[in-house]
Amino acid sequence: MAVHIKSPEEIQKMRIAGRLAAEVLDFIAPYVKLGVTTGELDRLCHVYMVEQQKTTPAPLNYAPPGYQPFPKSICTSVNHVVCHGVPGEKKLKPGDIINIDITVIKDGYHGDTSRMFYVGQPSIQAKRLCEVTYECMWRGIDSVRAGACLGDIGYAIQTHAERNGFSVVREFCGHGIGVKFHEEPQVLHYGRPGTGLRLEPGMTFTIEPMINAGKPDIRQLADGWTIVTKDHSLSAQWEHTVLVTAAGNEVLTLSPASLEGGTGAGRPAHA
Repeated sequence: MAVHIKSPEEIQKMRIAGRLAAEVLDFIAPYVKLGVTTGELDRLCHVYMVEQQKTTPAPLNYAPPGYQPFPKSICTSVNHVVCHGVPGEKKLKPGDIINIDITVIKDGYHGDTSRMFYVGQPSIQAKRLCEVTYECMWRGIDSVRAGACLGDIGYAIQTHAERNGFSVVREFCGHGIGVKFHEEPQVLHYGRPGTGLRLEPGMTFTIEPMINAGKPDIRQLADGWTIVTKDHSLSAQWEHTVLVTAAGNEVLTLSPASLEGGTGAGRPAHA
């Protein structure tokens, strides 16, 4: 497993890209409301990224091996959509939960982050799922330090999710990030403590647990991208890009509106 250790100059570029990605989520938050289409959210984000930030939307036309190019600039995953939801004509309705996933490229480096939003008043189960998933992400982040192992991150996430009666999607994981959208290492959201790659200062990767209210099984829709829960249960996801430091970790995708630091602020926004 060849993991690229970032230089101080690269880390600074990652900080800028991460902050800009988070700022897109800050920008779009007021527009996530009843009746808006996911396609309109994509359009607004695209214009903001390209015209205001002068960044490149990384998902647009992204085509890993075996995939058709992704047709939009953001991912919008509503209710039982686990990830990679393709924006379109779907209108948000009362009680929906939606994950908006943003990745920008600035000066050749990627910043990747996502948040959950509520449309109106969510169900008790939906609210609890979103909040537990948020806690799972932060427990994973809190496990990141030099000398720890990747398995420590997955174990922290898995145990918290399952303790609360939820399940962890296993087919998708966090990933190294930098000049490439997806680098080594793969960061599983389940595992055993003390196993896997040992973390070193200068590593950058995402932690992005996908947690289901029902069973962990998933399926892919005919568009070749959208992933949904097989049992149609709700799914939630949160994501930050993290740097391993000598003192612990630094979250690269915080912004003035998301300075949660693992506490209550920054939880799902009400639209």
